[in-house]
Amino acid sequence: MDFRALVILLSLSLLAGCQQTPTKRDTGAVIGGIAGGVIGNQIGGGSGRTAAIIAGTLVGAYIGGSIGQQMDENDRYKAQQALERYPTNKPSTWRNPDTGNEYTVTPTRTYESASGPCRDYETEAVIGGRSEVVYGTACRQPDGTWRATN
Repeated sequence: MDFRALVILLSLSLLAGCQQTPTKRDTGAVIGGIAGGVIGNQIGGGSGRTAAIIAGTLVGAYIGGSIGQQMDENDRYKAQQALERYPTNKPSTWRNPDTGNEYTVTPTRTYESASGPCRDYETEAVIGGRSEVVYGTACRQPDGTWRATN
């Protein structure tokens, strides 16, 4: 199975049957799964590439889902602000006083797409004492919010 087919299969399986708005966990799992698959594709070689892609996709989906589930509305607002206001490679860090979770969002690349500005970013979350990292891309929407695109 090639990488594109795996990404499509993962996306469809995570979104299948979703008649309602995806949860924070669902969104995080999709973003993390895609990022993990991309990383697995870069790391794996030869006959081990498919296994690396599958492992990266599964681990990324788990980590991304965990981070997505833990972020509350205030955390998502702060992540949006990091993408909107912080220059490339300057981290925005905060601690949620209600959950004790800590987040660092660092925009890593800014570029123009056909639909407007986009930014690659890294989110490091410390949840329950465990550090997890998710990589993603978000693009600014017409209403000024940032939406994950991968």
